[in-house]
Amino acid sequence: MTSRRPATLVEVARRAGVSLTTASKAINGKNRVSEETRARVMAAAQELSFTPNPIARGLITGRTSTVGVIIADSMTHRFAMPVMLGAEAALGEIDLSMITCDARGDQARSLELARMLAARKVDGVLIVGDNNAITTSVTRHVDVPVVYVYGESDDPGDSVHMPDDQGGISLMVDHLAGAGRRRIVHLTGPRDMTAVTHRVDGLLARLRDHQLELAAPVVYGRWSQRWGRAAVTDLLAQVRDVDAVLCGSDQIASGVLVALDELGRRVPDDIAVTGYDNWEVFALETEPQLTTIDMNLEELGAAAARDLFTIIDGAPRQGGVRRHACDLVVRGSSVRRT
Repeated sequence: MTSRRPATLVEVARRAGVSLTTASKAINGKNRVSEETRARVMAAAQELSFTPNPIARGLITGRTSTVGVIIADSMTHRFAMPVMLGAEAALGEIDLSMITCDARGDQARSLELARMLAARKVDGVLIVGDNNAITTSVTRHVDVPVVYVYGESDDPGDSVHMPDDQGGISLMVDHLAGAGRRRIVHLTGPRDMTAVTHRVDGLLARLRDHQLELAAPVVYGRWSQRWGRAAVTDLLAQVRDVDAVLCGSDQIASGVLVALDELGRRVPDDIAVTGYDNWEVFALETEPQLTTIDMNLEELGAAAARDLFTIIDGAPRQGGVRRHACDLVVRGSSVRRT
Protein backbone atom coordinates (compact mmCIF):
# COMPACT_ATOMS: atom_id res chain seq x y z
CA MET A 1 0.00 0.00 0.00
CA THR A 2 1.40 3.40 -0.99
CA SER A 3 1.47 6.20 1.58
CA ARG A 4 -0.52 9.37 0.99
CA ARG A 5 1.61 12.30 -0.10
CA PRO A 6 2.07 15.02 2.55
CA ALA A 7 -0.52 17.80 2.58
CA THR A 8 0.64 21.11 1.10
CA LEU A 9 0.41 24.63 2.48
CA VAL A 10 -1.67 25.56 -0.56
CA GLU A 11 -4.21 22.92 0.46
CA VAL A 12 -4.23 24.20 4.05
CA ALA A 13 -4.86 27.76 2.84
CA ARG A 14 -7.64 26.58 0.56
CA ARG A 15 -9.27 24.53 3.35
CA ALA A 16 -9.10 27.50 5.75
CA GLY A 17 -10.34 29.97 3.13
CA VAL A 18 -7.32 32.29 3.42
CA SER A 19 -4.44 33.40 1.23
CA LEU A 20 -1.20 31.46 1.03
CA THR A 21 0.65 34.25 2.85
CA THR A 22 -1.91 34.35 5.66
CA ALA A 23 -1.72 30.58 6.10
CA SER A 24 2.08 30.74 6.35
CA LYS A 25 1.98 33.57 8.90
CA ALA A 26 -0.61 31.75 10.99
CA ILE A 27 1.29 28.46 11.06
CA ASN A 28 4.62 30.13 11.80
CA GLY A 29 3.24 32.27 14.62
CA LYS A 30 3.83 35.62 12.96
CA ASN A 31 1.94 38.80 13.85
CA ARG A 32 -0.80 40.54 11.88
CA VAL A 33 -3.04 37.47 11.89
CA SER A 34 -6.15 37.45 14.07
CA GLU A 35 -6.56 34.67 16.61
CA GLU A 36 -9.75 33.56 14.85
CA THR A 37 -7.92 33.23 11.53
CA ARG A 38 -4.95 31.50 13.16
CA ALA A 39 -7.28 28.97 14.81
CA ARG A 40 -9.01 28.28 11.49
CA VAL A 41 -5.70 27.71 9.73
CA MET A 42 -4.37 25.45 12.46
CA ALA A 43 -7.59 23.44 12.42
CA ALA A 44 -7.26 22.99 8.65
CA ALA A 45 -3.62 21.95 9.08
CA GLN A 46 -4.62 19.36 11.67
CA GLU A 47 -7.42 17.99 9.50
CA LEU A 48 -4.99 17.55 6.60
CA SER A 49 -2.14 16.22 8.80
CA PHE A 50 0.05 19.06 7.58
CA THR A 51 3.58 19.13 9.03
CA PRO A 52 4.30 22.77 9.95
CA ASN A 53 7.84 22.33 11.29
CA PRO A 54 10.19 23.22 8.39
CA ILE A 55 12.91 20.75 9.43
CA ALA A 56 10.50 17.85 9.87
CA ARG A 57 8.67 18.79 6.70
CA GLY A 58 11.94 18.94 4.79
CA LEU A 59 12.76 15.40 5.88
CA ILE A 60 9.36 14.21 4.62
CA THR A 61 9.27 16.13 1.35
CA GLY A 62 12.97 16.45 0.52
CA ARG A 63 12.63 20.24 0.27
CA THR A 64 15.31 22.73 1.31
CA SER A 65 13.13 25.88 1.55
CA THR A 66 15.49 27.58 -0.91
CA VAL A 67 14.74 29.03 -4.35
CA GLY A 68 17.36 29.78 -6.98
CA VAL A 69 17.05 33.08 -8.85
CA ILE A 70 18.86 33.57 -12.16
CA ILE A 71 19.20 37.08 -13.57
CA ALA A 72 19.33 36.58 -17.32
CA ASP A 73 21.32 39.76 -17.95
CA SER A 74 22.82 42.06 -15.33
CA MET A 75 22.66 44.90 -17.87
CA THR A 76 18.94 45.00 -17.09
CA HIS A 77 19.74 45.63 -13.41
CA ARG A 78 17.44 48.65 -13.26
CA PHE A 79 14.45 46.42 -14.05
CA ALA A 80 15.65 43.16 -12.48
CA MET A 81 16.22 44.66 -9.04
CA PRO A 82 12.61 45.62 -8.22
CA VAL A 83 11.43 42.25 -9.58
CA MET A 84 13.87 40.51 -7.22
CA LEU A 85 12.85 42.68 -4.27
CA GLY A 86 9.22 41.74 -4.81
CA ALA A 87 10.09 38.06 -5.16
CA GLU A 88 12.27 38.13 -2.04
CA ALA A 89 9.50 39.74 0.02
CA ALA A 90 6.91 37.21 -1.15
CA LEU A 91 9.22 34.25 -0.54
CA GLY A 92 10.13 35.59 2.90
CA GLU A 93 6.47 35.63 3.88
CA ILE A 94 6.34 31.88 3.31
CA ASP A 95 9.75 31.17 4.84
CA LEU A 96 11.72 30.54 1.67
CA SER A 97 15.17 31.99 1.03
CA MET A 98 16.90 32.90 -2.25
CA ILE A 99 20.21 32.09 -3.93
CA THR A 100 20.89 34.62 -6.69
CA CYS A 101 23.06 34.07 -9.79
CA ASP A 102 23.88 36.26 -12.80
CA ALA A 103 23.93 34.72 -16.29
CA ARG A 104 25.54 37.92 -17.70
CA GLY A 105 23.46 37.80 -20.86
CA ASP A 106 24.78 34.35 -21.79
CA GLN A 107 21.94 31.87 -22.35
CA ALA A 108 24.29 28.88 -22.19
CA ARG A 109 25.49 30.13 -18.80
CA SER A 110 21.85 30.45 -17.71
CA LEU A 111 21.36 26.73 -18.40
CA GLU A 112 24.56 25.86 -16.54
CA LEU A 113 23.39 27.90 -13.55
CA ALA A 114 19.98 26.22 -13.57
CA ARG A 115 21.64 22.79 -13.53
CA MET A 116 23.99 23.87 -10.75
CA LEU A 117 21.08 25.15 -8.63
CA ALA A 118 19.10 21.96 -9.20
CA ALA A 119 22.15 19.93 -8.15
CA ARG A 120 22.27 21.96 -4.95
CA LYS A 121 18.70 20.81 -4.29
CA VAL A 122 16.90 24.13 -4.51
CA ASP A 123 13.12 23.68 -4.48
CA GLY A 124 12.60 25.73 -7.63
CA VAL A 125 14.14 28.29 -9.98
CA LEU A 126 12.93 31.79 -10.82
CA ILE A 127 14.40 33.29 -13.98
CA VAL A 128 14.35 37.08 -14.18
CA GLY A 129 14.55 37.91 -17.87
CA ASP A 130 14.65 40.96 -20.10
CA ASN A 131 11.38 42.35 -21.41
CA ASN A 132 13.15 43.18 -24.66
CA ALA A 133 14.25 39.60 -25.40
CA ILE A 134 12.94 36.04 -25.35
CA THR A 135 14.83 33.67 -23.06
CA THR A 136 15.79 30.11 -24.06
CA SER A 137 13.87 27.69 -21.83
CA VAL A 138 15.81 25.63 -19.28
CA THR A 139 12.75 23.86 -17.87
CA ARG A 140 13.22 20.53 -19.61
CA HIS A 141 16.86 20.34 -18.48
CA VAL A 142 16.21 20.43 -14.71
CA ASP A 143 14.00 18.39 -12.40
CA VAL A 144 12.69 21.30 -10.29
CA PRO A 145 9.87 23.77 -11.06
CA VAL A 146 10.88 26.84 -13.10
CA VAL A 147 8.95 30.11 -13.44
CA TYR A 148 9.92 33.04 -15.67
CA VAL A 149 9.31 36.69 -14.86
CA TYR A 150 9.90 39.88 -16.88
CA GLY A 151 11.08 37.87 -19.86
CA GLU A 152 9.21 35.41 -22.05
CA SER A 153 10.47 31.87 -22.59
CA ASP A 154 10.66 30.27 -26.02
CA ASP A 155 8.64 27.32 -24.65
CA PRO A 156 4.88 28.08 -24.63
CA GLY A 157 4.43 25.48 -21.89
CA ASP A 158 6.50 27.48 -19.38
CA SER A 159 4.89 29.59 -16.66
CA VAL A 160 5.70 33.23 -17.44
CA HIS A 161 4.74 36.49 -15.69
CA MET A 162 4.98 39.69 -17.73
CA PRO A 163 3.84 43.32 -17.53
CA ASP A 164 0.91 44.03 -19.85
CA ASP A 165 2.74 46.39 -22.20
CA GLN A 166 -0.16 46.66 -24.63
CA GLY A 167 -2.51 47.52 -21.82
CA GLY A 168 -0.02 49.94 -20.30
CA ILE A 169 0.45 52.01 -23.43
CA SER A 170 -3.30 51.91 -24.02
CA LEU A 171 -3.73 53.72 -20.69
CA MET A 172 -1.40 56.44 -21.97
CA VAL A 173 -3.33 56.82 -25.23
CA ASP A 174 -6.58 57.12 -23.26
CA HIS A 175 -5.00 59.82 -21.11
CA LEU A 176 -3.70 61.86 -24.04
CA ALA A 177 -6.90 61.51 -26.06
CA GLY A 178 -8.95 62.45 -23.00
CA ALA A 179 -6.82 65.58 -22.61
CA GLY A 180 -7.68 66.59 -26.18
CA ARG A 181 -4.37 65.67 -27.81
CA ARG A 182 -4.87 64.73 -31.45
CA ARG A 183 -1.48 65.08 -33.17
CA ILE A 184 0.49 62.37 -31.39
CA VAL A 185 3.93 61.00 -32.37
CA HIS A 186 5.80 58.03 -30.91
CA LEU A 187 9.55 57.76 -30.25
CA THR A 188 10.76 54.41 -28.95
CA GLY A 189 13.63 51.90 -28.80
CA PRO A 190 14.96 49.37 -31.33
CA ARG A 191 12.35 47.99 -33.73
CA ASP A 192 13.12 44.29 -33.12
CA MET A 193 12.73 44.33 -29.33
CA THR A 194 9.79 42.41 -27.86
CA ALA A 195 8.59 45.15 -25.50
CA VAL A 196 8.80 47.72 -28.30
CA THR A 197 6.68 45.54 -30.59
CA HIS A 198 4.00 44.96 -27.96
CA ARG A 199 3.80 48.63 -27.06
CA VAL A 200 3.56 49.77 -30.69
CA ASP A 201 0.82 47.21 -31.34
CA GLY A 202 -1.11 48.42 -28.31
CA LEU A 203 -0.58 52.05 -29.24
CA LEU A 204 -1.91 51.69 -32.80
CA ALA A 205 -4.90 49.60 -31.73
CA ARG A 206 -5.90 52.08 -29.03
CA LEU A 207 -5.52 55.06 -31.35
CA ARG A 208 -7.97 53.36 -33.73
CA ASP A 209 -10.42 52.97 -30.84
CA HIS A 210 -10.28 56.76 -30.45
CA GLN A 211 -10.54 57.24 -34.23
CA LEU A 212 -7.05 58.67 -34.28
CA GLU A 213 -3.80 57.85 -36.05
CA LEU A 214 -0.21 58.87 -35.48
CA ALA A 215 0.81 62.22 -36.94
CA ALA A 216 3.97 60.52 -38.30
CA PRO A 217 5.31 56.96 -38.58
CA VAL A 218 6.78 55.47 -35.41
CA VAL A 219 10.39 56.60 -34.92
CA TYR A 220 12.61 53.71 -33.73
CA GLY A 221 16.00 54.31 -32.18
CA ARG A 222 17.92 53.83 -28.93
CA TRP A 223 17.07 53.91 -25.23
CA SER A 224 19.02 57.14 -24.95
CA GLN A 225 18.49 60.74 -23.83
CA ARG A 226 20.86 61.96 -26.53
CA TRP A 227 18.95 60.02 -29.19
CA GLY A 228 15.57 61.28 -27.93
CA ARG A 229 16.79 64.87 -28.04
CA ALA A 230 18.03 64.55 -31.64
CA ALA A 231 15.09 62.48 -32.86
CA VAL A 232 12.38 64.87 -31.69
CA THR A 233 14.28 67.86 -33.09
CA ASP A 234 14.40 66.21 -36.53
CA LEU A 235 10.78 65.10 -36.32
CA LEU A 236 9.36 68.49 -35.41
CA ALA A 237 11.24 70.05 -38.31
CA GLN A 238 9.23 67.80 -40.63
CA VAL A 239 5.83 67.38 -38.94
CA ARG A 240 3.59 70.32 -38.10
CA ASP A 241 1.18 70.83 -35.21
CA VAL A 242 2.39 67.96 -33.03
CA ASP A 243 0.68 68.26 -29.64
CA ALA A 244 1.96 65.11 -27.88
CA VAL A 245 5.19 63.08 -27.91
CA LEU A 246 4.58 59.63 -26.48
CA CYS A 247 7.94 58.06 -25.66
CA GLY A 248 8.80 54.39 -25.21
CA SER A 249 10.90 55.08 -22.10
CA ASP A 250 11.47 57.77 -19.49
CA GLN A 251 15.08 58.04 -20.65
CA ILE A 252 14.00 58.99 -24.19
CA ALA A 253 11.37 61.37 -22.78
CA SER A 254 14.01 63.13 -20.68
CA GLY A 255 15.98 63.96 -23.82
CA VAL A 256 12.80 65.10 -25.58
CA LEU A 257 12.09 67.59 -22.81
CA VAL A 258 15.56 69.09 -23.21
CA ALA A 259 15.05 69.49 -26.97
CA LEU A 260 11.63 71.10 -26.59
CA ASP A 261 13.04 73.61 -24.12
CA GLU A 262 15.77 74.47 -26.63
CA LEU A 263 13.15 74.90 -29.35
CA GLY A 264 11.06 77.20 -27.20
CA ARG A 265 8.12 74.75 -27.08
CA ARG A 266 6.24 74.82 -23.79
CA VAL A 267 5.48 71.55 -22.00
CA PRO A 268 2.68 70.69 -21.52
CA ASP A 269 0.96 73.83 -22.89
CA ASP A 270 2.21 73.41 -26.47
CA ILE A 271 3.22 69.75 -26.43
CA ALA A 272 2.58 66.96 -23.92
CA VAL A 273 5.46 64.56 -23.27
CA THR A 274 5.04 61.13 -21.72
CA GLY A 275 7.42 58.31 -20.83
CA TYR A 276 7.27 54.65 -19.88
CA ASP A 277 8.83 52.73 -16.91
CA ASN A 278 8.37 55.24 -14.03
CA TRP A 279 12.14 55.27 -13.58
CA GLU A 280 12.37 57.88 -10.85
CA VAL A 281 15.89 59.03 -11.70
CA PHE A 282 14.37 60.43 -14.91
CA ALA A 283 10.65 60.75 -14.20
CA LEU A 284 11.03 62.86 -11.06
CA GLU A 285 14.13 64.85 -12.04
CA THR A 286 12.76 66.46 -15.21
CA GLU A 287 10.99 69.80 -15.42
CA PRO A 288 8.11 69.29 -15.52
CA GLN A 289 8.03 65.83 -13.98
CA LEU A 290 7.06 63.02 -16.35
CA THR A 291 3.71 61.40 -16.87
CA THR A 292 4.60 57.74 -17.33
CA ILE A 293 3.59 54.09 -17.03
CA ASP A 294 4.55 52.09 -13.95
CA MET A 295 4.98 48.36 -14.70
CA ASN A 296 4.65 47.51 -10.96
CA LEU A 297 7.76 45.35 -11.10
CA GLU A 298 7.85 44.51 -7.39
CA GLU A 299 4.29 43.21 -7.58
CA LEU A 300 5.24 41.28 -10.73
CA GLY A 301 8.14 39.60 -8.92
CA ALA A 302 5.93 38.75 -5.95
CA ALA A 303 3.28 37.18 -8.18
CA ALA A 304 5.88 35.03 -9.95
CA ALA A 305 7.40 33.91 -6.64
CA ARG A 306 4.00 32.89 -5.27
CA ASP A 307 3.27 31.01 -8.47
CA LEU A 308 6.58 29.16 -8.15
CA PHE A 309 5.78 28.22 -4.58
CA THR A 310 2.37 26.80 -5.45
CA ILE A 311 4.08 24.52 -8.01
CA ILE A 312 6.74 23.54 -5.47
CA ASP A 313 3.95 22.83 -2.99
CA GLY A 314 2.26 20.38 -5.30
CA ALA A 315 -0.08 22.34 -7.58
CA PRO A 316 0.08 21.50 -11.30
CA ARG A 317 2.04 23.91 -13.47
CA GLN A 318 -0.18 26.32 -15.38
CA GLY A 319 1.83 27.10 -18.49
CA GLY A 320 1.47 30.23 -20.58
CA VAL A 321 2.05 33.95 -20.22
CA ARG A 322 0.18 35.85 -17.53
CA ARG A 323 0.19 39.59 -18.14
CA HIS A 324 -0.09 41.87 -15.13
CA ALA A 325 -1.69 45.31 -15.18
CA CYS A 326 0.42 48.46 -15.40
CA ASP A 327 -0.57 51.83 -13.90
CA LEU A 328 -0.74 55.30 -15.39
CA VAL A 329 1.13 57.89 -13.31
CA VAL A 330 0.04 61.42 -14.24
CA ARG A 331 2.45 64.29 -13.60
CA GLY A 332 3.03 67.74 -14.98
CA SER A 333 4.42 66.89 -18.41
CA SER A 334 0.98 66.08 -19.89
CA VAL A 335 -1.59 68.21 -18.07
CA ARG A 336 -2.11 71.78 -19.20
CA ARG A 337 -2.03 74.36 -16.44
CA THR A 338 -5.38 75.94 -15.58
